[in-house]
Amino acid sequence: MASQAPSFSMPSALPALRVPRPRPNKWLVTVSITFGTLMGAIDSSIVAVALPHMMGTLGATFQEITWISTGYIIANVVVMPLTAFLGRLFGQKRIYMSCLALFLVGSILCGTAHSLTALLVYRAIQGLGAGALQPTEQAILRQTFPPKEQGMAMALFAMAVMLGPAVGPTLGGWIVDNYSWPWIFYINIPVGVLGLVMVATFVHEDEDIVAKNRELAEKQRKNVDWWGIGLMVIGLCTLQYVLEEGQQDDWFNSSLISALSALSAIVIAAFVIRELTCEVPAVNIRLFKDPVFLSGTLIGSLMFALLMATMFLLPLFMQTLLGFTATDAGLALMPRVLAMMIAVPIVGRIYNAVSPRIVIGVGVLFIAWAAYSMSHFTLQTSQTGIILALTTQGIGFACLFVPLSTVALSAIPRHQMADATGLNSLFRQVGGSIGLAVAATLLSRYGAQARTALVPHVSWNNPAATERLQQTASGLMARGIDMATARNLALRAVDGAIALQSQLLAFERVFLLAGVMFLLVLPLLIFLKTPEETAASGGGSSKEKPEVHIEM
Repeated sequence: MASQAPSFSMPSALPALRVPRPRPNKWLVTVSITFGTLMGAIDSSIVAVALPHMMGTLGATFQEITWISTGYIIANVVVMPLTAFLGRLFGQKRIYMSCLALFLVGSILCGTAHSLTALLVYRAIQGLGAGALQPTEQAILRQTFPPKEQGMAMALFAMAVMLGPAVGPTLGGWIVDNYSWPWIFYINIPVGVLGLVMVATFVHEDEDIVAKNRELAEKQRKNVDWWGIGLMVIGLCTLQYVLEEGQQDDWFNSSLISALSALSAIVIAAFVIRELTCEVPAVNIRLFKDPVFLSGTLIGSLMFALLMATMFLLPLFMQTLLGFTATDAGLALMPRVLAMMIAVPIVGRIYNAVSPRIVIGVGVLFIAWAAYSMSHFTLQTSQTGIILALTTQGIGFACLFVPLSTVALSAIPRHQMADATGLNSLFRQVGGSIGLAVAATLLSRYGAQARTALVPHVSWNNPAATERLQQTASGLMARGIDMATARNLALRAVDGAIALQSQLLAFERVFLLAGVMFLLVLPLLIFLKTPEETAASGGGSSKEKPEVHIEM
């Protein structure tokens, strides 16, 4: 019998093989997502120097034109805490690219605006787009860099967040002086388009996080927390309005500010209760149960309050008392920027070798020292003295921002990173607004108090004051001015000297108070323990280390 050849049956279809996606180049990811964050941070401050030019073009009053900045900030803070909510529904990468595209559309519209109303609407659109950029970048960097390089990841993020407000006024002044104010918006377009292309090419979401987000998104779709979102929007908008407009309206002497303050407090309290009791909250404020995240976020918001306050005070001091132009004042702040650029990567590299609490403590002392130096500024302060104080402050901010951002998020699971970064960014933004409001209020009140204290010393009963007045009048008369006019001009000159000294004393008191207040941060450092330190001290076992330590 002829042997029959064995038959082999081929399967109809081979099972699909899952080819793991190659790990993305972390540096290309960093560069890609930093473009949007840096532009958003710059645009929060670049407009300030162009406001006088906009007033003339649009025919607006000073009070009306300030809403260009206020509207942007309000739109910004509304989106920040919702970043994780939106990211779960649509994907982190899609949200980042959509918000960056919205920011660019808003920038184009702002440059073409021919009325105040249009510019306010377009500026709000720009702010809505910028709101998600910082939290999303922070989350993506934490998910991209391995555990041992988390400090460097946050150092790179710090460069964008801290350099934006520092570079904005200088860049805006140069553009306005050499071109026209619409170009402060048009300059975003080529940079933003490049950022979009790079994000589309190099940024890829981690598959494990995508799977977890899909699971959470299903719960969100079935139980959308509309009440929580509504309460959050109302609470944050009213709070931000109070912080932005309170000083101008004399705070609680204004019935509107008083009513909005009460409304904000009630609505935010209702929002907190809603999010703690809701089955699927839109904003995961339960993360604040972690003392490390809570203390790190609070210290970070205090740091940003001081940063924004000094960003506001120093240029004002140099322009009103030392006679600097807006551009010169912006350039004078560059030593702080350079100090941060040099110090931030160094702090990022030593993060794993030195306890974060030590680095933060050193940063607090540097900032307190810088504030003490600023409190001794005079009308004769040299450029060298200003540079030394600013350099010291820049090093201090670098020592704070990197470890704070890293430690605060160290115990957060990776799939909740966007929730944490959204809250972290929100508190920084609100902290900056509080710092600006407090600095402006104290400067005004301290100035009035100093003037009240100085005026009694300049009277006809004071021989020194009388002699100074007579010398000034005599000098004017020697130039051919009649006695009555010379006497009137001499009185005005003395009054101007009193006003100048009153402003100087006010600046000195605010600088000193900022330094003293920042020293109060030191006791909070006891809560800033990394998961490793907590386990070593008996607070937990190695099994309880968070998912953030799983390398991607």
